[in-house]
Amino acid sequence: MLPKIPVSVLIPAKNEEANLPACLESVACADEVFVVDSQSTDRSIEISERYGAKVVQFHFNGRWPKKKNWSLENLPFRNEWVLIVDCDERIPPALWDEIAEAIQNPDYDGYYLNRRVFFLGQWIRYGGKYPDWNLRLFRHAKGRYENLNTEEIRNTGDNEVHEHVVMTGAVGYLNQDMDHIDFRDMFHWLERHNRYSNWEARVYYNLLTGMGEGGTIGANLFGDSVQRKRFLKKIWVRLPFKPTLRFFLAYVLRLGFLDGKAGYIYARLLSQYEYQIGVKLYELQYGGRLNKVVEATSQSAIDPVPQPEA
Repeated sequence: MLPKIPVSVLIPAKNEEANLPACLESVACADEVFVVDSQSTDRSIEISERYGAKVVQFHFNGRWPKKKNWSLENLPFRNEWVLIVDCDERIPPALWDEIAEAIQNPDYDGYYLNRRVFFLGQWIRYGGKYPDWNLRLFRHAKGRYENLNTEEIRNTGDNEVHEHVVMTGAVGYLNQDMDHIDFRDMFHWLERHNRYSNWEARVYYNLLTGMGEGGTIGANLFGDSVQRKRFLKKIWVRLPFKPTLRFFLAYVLRLGFLDGKAGYIYARLLSQYEYQIGVKLYELQYGGRLNKVVEATSQSAIDPVPQPEA
């Protein structure tokens, strides 16, 4: 048997029986694997234990911390390095070879991994989905997910969505790709992005009101890739016709049409997703006013109609 790579893998999960087998097979060479579960009702726990993973239950308090940060704070990792892998992601052997070499004589305290996203059985190479850099491998004592002040929004799930890892040390980039392959159907894609749009709407709201700057990664046009992205997002949230713009950017400017039918469907769904975010942002901005109108209308309906004097 080949020696295990001294990395602790963290896999957040909830009802992921379709994706877990392939995911766990892809991390079998890791020295330690934790599956942090949220009271799954399918076979997720059974599958995880069958592959030798340590299953830990996470009970979300509805606010903070969410699952990944809680795990980084509380799990008894026996390795210095942690690799965070979602259930619908795979770590190919070539990437494992690069990981093993990187942590043996590390030049950095964390590494970005590039991700290939598969959709409808096809790698979405264009449309802005590749490269897709994610900081997933780092010394667990030196990295935590940022807080974007979105705790007030319900129905976003108990796991970090698109928050970035904030490191206290230097970071580098690995060359080999990881794969994102969801074996579930389109219903689950739409369901997941319905939850994500709740979170995104709150992020938009915070950017518009100045509530999202404290304790997180700043926006800087001349900073790193994440800071530049934050700078552009502060402009994006103020633009009109964002659903149409999102489709045009993904399908035309970023060459999504080269991905064929899958690229077209993906761009249309991104446009729909942007529209959902906009509607929920409107609800956040004007929800109080709308509720007052509803309350006033309801009260007038039950108040007695004054009768004319005889």
